[in-house]
Amino acid sequence: MSWRVRPPAPDAAVLVLHGGREFGPEPVPALNLPGLRMRPFARAVERAVQQGPGEDAGRSLAVGTVHYRCRGWNGERADAARDAEAALAELAETLGPVPTVLIGHSMGGRAALRAAAHPCVQGVVALAPWCPRDEPTEHLRGRSVLMLHGDRDRVTPPADTDLFALRARDHGARVAGYRVFGSGHTLMRRAGDWHRTAAGLALALLGLAALPEEIGTALAVEAGGSDGVCIPLAGRR
Repeated sequence: MSWRVRPPAPDAAVLVLHGGREFGPEPVPALNLPGLRMRPFARAVERAVQQGPGEDAGRSLAVGTVHYRCRGWNGERADAARDAEAALAELAETLGPVPTVLIGHSMGGRAALRAAAHPCVQGVVALAPWCPRDEPTEHLRGRSVLMLHGDRDRVTPPADTDLFALRARDHGARVAGYRVFGSGHTLMRRAGDWHRTAAGLALALLGLAALPEEIGTALAVEAGGSDGVCIPLAGRR
């Protein structure tokens, strides 16, 4: 893990996790497009804190990036999830048990969701996450899970994200999400909407920004309810 921002005594933290491959035991290359894709999300979190209200704006949040030992998930090895758990253990040892939100894309979204049982994790913002239909959700009880998925995604099906969201809610997670119309898996279309929304939601889960009203309403839906799992993201289609 590497730190982009690390105040001496942060009150909270955000960790960013990039995507990868289903299989790939080789090391992540130095020039890694999935990793580059997540840099604007980390910068958006930094800007949002700096522009936020209050005397401590921009000074109480640590922002880090999770690094993987290899490129793939690799079946039962779940390497990306293990690396996310190791990063959280390092965070807790370095910063103490600070509330933490994970922002992950694709395989990084799956890793973030799998690692969310760690006691530091307050919530997850999953972007076009890879959510196989047998992915566990029981460990998400008490966590806030926000899931954003483009309607044109042909790599990780939006329908799988919706089913995961409903199962997680049935297991006691607080779940809501946006459908990003006109956008696909790479997050390139409507990139600014992705960056701003993910950053704002992460800070809101940490109590450093206001939670959008529609998301707050959706998070309050109890197990068994389907309302609010997929809200159209405001803006052009």
